[in-house]
Amino acid sequence: MTQHQDKNAIRPFQVNVPEEELTELRKRINATRWPEKETVSDQSQGTQLKTIKELARYWANEYDWRKIESKMNAVPNFITEIDGLDIHFIHVRSKHENAMPIIIAHGWPGSIIEQMKLIEPLTNPTLYGGSAEDAFHVVIPSMPGYGYSGKPTTKGWDPKRIARAYGELMTRLGYEKYVAQGGDWGAVVVDMMGVQEPKGLLAIHTNMPGVIPADADAAIWSGNPLPAGLSDEEKKTCDQVRENKFYYAFIMGDRPQSLTGLADSPVGLAAFMIDHDYKSLAMITRSFEGVNEGLTRDDVLDNITLFWLTNTAISAARLYGENGLSFFGVKGVKIPVAVSVFPDELYEAPKSWAEQAYPNLIHYNKLPKGGHFAAWEQPELMTSEIRTAFKTLR
Repeated sequence: MTQHQDKNAIRPFQVNVPEEELTELRKRINATRWPEKETVSDQSQGTQLKTIKELARYWANEYDWRKIESKMNAVPNFITEIDGLDIHFIHVRSKHENAMPIIIAHGWPGSIIEQMKLIEPLTNPTLYGGSAEDAFHVVIPSMPGYGYSGKPTTKGWDPKRIARAYGELMTRLGYEKYVAQGGDWGAVVVDMMGVQEPKGLLAIHTNMPGVIPADADAAIWSGNPLPAGLSDEEKKTCDQVRENKFYYAFIMGDRPQSLTGLADSPVGLAAFMIDHDYKSLAMITRSFEGVNEGLTRDDVLDNITLFWLTNTAISAARLYGENGLSFFGVKGVKIPVAVSVFPDELYEAPKSWAEQAYPNLIHYNKLPKGGHFAAWEQPELMTSEIRTAFKTLR
């Protein structure tokens, strides 16, 4: 076999965490040195002490990593080298003929765990309220620097390069026609796939659409007055972006190595990761108070524990510095696009802007419930949206 063939090989992969690593994790959690309580009665200073202490108590004493490890190993996992870097991915083929291939892209602070609830409903729709005609072959890659993918050792792995790698992955898997879905960084990546138009890509679906026009986008981040003539809905979108502040993105984008403490303290990592946006933090706080809503305590800790065990806090953070694109701005996608708007997302994208940003908009829908981690929080709604979005392309 030639060296070139070796590099393109698709190698089976399984997760197998040594017990001593889990023992060390619990030891570190129990050895946490705590700060004093916040000086306010709300979460305006970040993750509240009561929340993170309850998270740590549950993590050290009741949480079982082996459950999610078994779930990951129950589906086919693979690694292949693309553009000099190992890319890990889940690949589940449907038993139904004529299933549509889909690549689903996660973001930060997410992982493949964020989309795993979609696998069965998409690949086996007849057991989940759908028909055989709704079936998908599902590919879920770990982003470079995340999970079980390789960690870049040089600069250059930005969303454009990741988009090219994902296109190559689908080609390597033998898919001549496919669709792509993404949220958070995954939304930026699939937008760029839409711009690049790799061979076989029919359409994209996004739950964090890049729709904000350049003048409004510039005003949001500079703090300058918004452009004249915006509708109330468009103004609301701008206000929602400003309200979230995104401090985590700025520090990861500028000084990722200064976050070394996240690689040393599991509780420090957890407190940082769950403070992504104020609505998600509020929901996660409620989950650790015993409210069964959206994400469970185990959901939250499955994802954080994956980051801890793979030591990817810093390698994942570097993507913010690599990125040269607007998070939420128009990218110039011409191929068909489907948009799902969840009410607790970072911002609610107006249809007026979606139609301008995506001239080939094939689906737009506002959902009754769900937030930034829509596939994870509301898998039934996300499954329905994906089915509906691509139905006309089969």
